[in-house]
Amino acid sequence: MNDSAPDDPVAVTADAVKLTSYFGERQRVAGDGFAADALLDLYGRHQVAASILLRGAEGFGARRHPRTDMSLTLSEDLPLIAVAVDTRSRIEPLVELTARITGTGLVTTERACLLSGAAGTGDISRGDISTGGIGLAALRAGVHEETKLTIYLGRQQRADRVPAFVAVCDLLHRRGVAGATALLGVDGTAHGQRQRAAFFSRNAGTPMMVIAVGSGERIGRALPELGALLARPLVTLERVRICKRDGELLCLPPSAAGTPAGTAAGDGNAAGNPAASDAGLRLWQKLMVYTSESALHAGQPVHREIVRRLRAAGISGATTQRGMWGFHGDHLPHGDRLLQLGRRVPVVTIVIDSPERIASAFAIINELTSESGLVTSETIPVMRPAGAAAR
Repeated sequence: MNDSAPDDPVAVTADAVKLTSYFGERQRVAGDGFAADALLDLYGRHQVAASILLRGAEGFGARRHPRTDMSLTLSEDLPLIAVAVDTRSRIEPLVELTARITGTGLVTTERACLLSGAAGTGDISRGDISTGGIGLAALRAGVHEETKLTIYLGRQQRADRVPAFVAVCDLLHRRGVAGATALLGVDGTAHGQRQRAAFFSRNAGTPMMVIAVGSGERIGRALPELGALLARPLVTLERVRICKRDGELLCLPPSAAGTPAGTAAGDGNAAGNPAASDAGLRLWQKLMVYTSESALHAGQPVHREIVRRLRAAGISGATTQRGMWGFHGDHLPHGDRLLQLGRRVPVVTIVIDSPERIASAFAIINELTSESGLVTSETIPVMRPAGAAAR
């Protein structure tokens, strides 16, 4: 569905779908190829509007085998996350194919509002800003009370003479958004065109994504400026619940609060069946924990302690991704710099499990983020292929 007026440069697809898969780097498909290559080949052939392959730093799956870049042996099979976003008609035929390729991995589908358009005009530094590629139709279609904003970029893309991911994080910080994290991919598509990292190349188009979370009002105010800042912006908007910010508990995830998980806003569940989506998929909970490499608990990095404790507690799976740049709360945007002794990059830990187990996971996360961090929850339809329990 395109809600744009004819003279509006933005294309607004209110009924887009985000397809996400979680699997191991060494996962193979028939013919002895890697699942990651096969998956992105699939998205490239189908000219998916936006997709990105992200390599995790640490995690575990249903068999709870640890994967971490802290160990040479265990780093040979790091967790991968592949995300693909497009219209429902383009994504739905890819769900089963994705599940077959990733084998025993986890596959989720989520509703999103997809915005794409031409470059905006105006000089942000002078306050001369047009709506650019993101206009009022986008605000009506996608902004909610609490919103997750994802911007898809190229690694070497620039805006206002700085890397685009830095400019985007700076803008969102100035507008009071709760947090943003820039993640670097290794493969993907942008506006339907394949973009892949390679040796001996500038990798200008290698995909990146900036994930931001905040109130719908603040994100709505930032959208026109993002449209003016970026050439051909590619953006998604999703509903989210902010549970914690800078150590303060704001609310519990639906399952931990005693609310049926399927009653969360925007879950798309079937009437009278709060445990299933419209497509009959199980509804699980996704927690996203935004912290920093430098944040410690009992002398250990918070994100590593979260993964360790969740694995010991029998949670179905967790993946940590290391960002390049970002912020949460009132902290200034930050990342790795030359001649810096310690790493200060942001990290994001994703936890997905059934409503029955997510309350236990949140209790652990709540304890470990007592002083800092940003925690969100979402209700998502989940597909776990047959045999995944033995993963």
